[in-house]
Amino acid sequence: MPVRQFTYAFAKDKGLIVLTDRPVLTVGVRNGASAMALIEARRALGRPHALEAMDKAVFDRELTLAFSQSPMGETDVEAAMASRGGLESLIDDIPEAADLLGGADDAPVIRLINGLIHEAVKRRASDIHVDPFEDKLSIRYRIDGDLIEVLTPPRKLAAPLVSRIKVMARLDIAERRLPQDGRISLQAGGRSIDVRVAILPTRFGERVALRLLDTQNALLTLEQLGMDSDTYQRFDQVLQQPNGVILVTGPVGSGKTTTLYSSISRLNTGNVNIMTLEDPVEYGLPGISQTQMDAKVGLTFGRALRNILRQDFNIVMVGEIRDLETAEAAFEFASTGRLAFSTLHTNSAAGAITRLRDMGVETYMMASTLRAVMAQRLVRKLCDVCKTPIAATPAHYHALDMAPGPQATLYEPVGCMACGNSGFHGRIAIYELLVVDPTIRSLLHANATEDEIDRAAFANHHRLIENARRHVFTGETSIAEVLRVCRKEARDGGL
Repeated sequence: MPVRQFTYAFAKDKGLIVLTDRPVLTVGVRNGASAMALIEARRALGRPHALEAMDKAVFDRELTLAFSQSPMGETDVEAAMASRGGLESLIDDIPEAADLLGGADDAPVIRLINGLIHEAVKRRASDIHVDPFEDKLSIRYRIDGDLIEVLTPPRKLAAPLVSRIKVMARLDIAERRLPQDGRISLQAGGRSIDVRVAILPTRFGERVALRLLDTQNALLTLEQLGMDSDTYQRFDQVLQQPNGVILVTGPVGSGKTTTLYSSISRLNTGNVNIMTLEDPVEYGLPGISQTQMDAKVGLTFGRALRNILRQDFNIVMVGEIRDLETAEAAFEFASTGRLAFSTLHTNSAAGAITRLRDMGVETYMMASTLRAVMAQRLVRKLCDVCKTPIAATPAHYHALDMAPGPQATLYEPVGCMACGNSGFHGRIAIYELLVVDPTIRSLLHANATEDEIDRAAFANHHRLIENARRHVFTGETSIAEVLRVCRKEARDGGL
């Protein structure tokens, strides 16, 4: 007979959890759990069971694993969704005229918001978008980079929904004319979820964007990023440089911040002083000073960089180089014998050099201080449950700008319940790394074009599209997905 897990609240508070992967019924007991809690557990299970002592770290890990498929725990929200048809059932609970601060009337709105976040975490969504239109609200999740509409409640729910989110994020509920930004911190299945809230006035009301930041998923080691061996080895050597500027480029949502965090975490040995300048601070990094920019009081990237020289930092991460002031400050900081990391929005690694030139950064400064530029993208990973094999044809090889090779098996998406009928589950990163060696440095001094620098940098190394090919032939992603993400680079490479 299957044994039901304790509720999340009971497991966390009492320090007891059912270990379902043991050969006999076993209850994990956190150090310090009370005898009364053990009696309650015995009564709830109604049958004999073994006990397994655990320290806090092991117990917390088991708690996270046990509730990872149901992150918010067995709450009334889950019960309603399970018994009455999902998120739509939570809308039915909201009265016709709900007063946000009216006590009991507030509960249905809270349950709806909790349900939205619960489902978003369960489905691995990175963002929740609430868009008001003339006759409805559109609530969408961004999953693996794509927006998927999950709910279209009546527009009358816009006011109580947005107002409750403002209250949770400690924003001004009376201000509806100006954009507002805030944060919400919550626990989901033993994990800390930080929700970044952005509210923007639109024609039909206020639009809300919720970014779900899961610290556990963000703090990856350099080895876990999935770089190919050549890129990893060369990037690891670049990180050992005592000074210079290292840039990571790519579009919004391509994982640049994760790469930067992994890089500076690798260097965080305790013997160096590390600081980050971010707008906003996305994740807390242990042992590293983090400062959030505030343009309202004049705290910009450039100004902060020029003032931290007196703080004796060895390594600084700048969230983004947006203007000449920030670029010059970063290069000047690095020229004093320190290491600086930052990001740029460019299509390729070589394109970052062109962008810096256009900003007005002096060529001699780039040649002497720039160490490397990493460009990256995220491609969706095929669902292992439903992907279907196909035989590679000459057209497939041509699409990847390759000469026809031996018979190979490729895979295409299908769609099933496991992946939400998208055909994809998760994402993988692809990279290209431009290292400023003597050849590139000479080209910089000679004001070489972007194409000339690109050809020299990747004469013996792979570009984005070439690194993406290996994931196609190992069945991790599809040709169409690679061409969608690397379309610009593919066209430049001859596709």
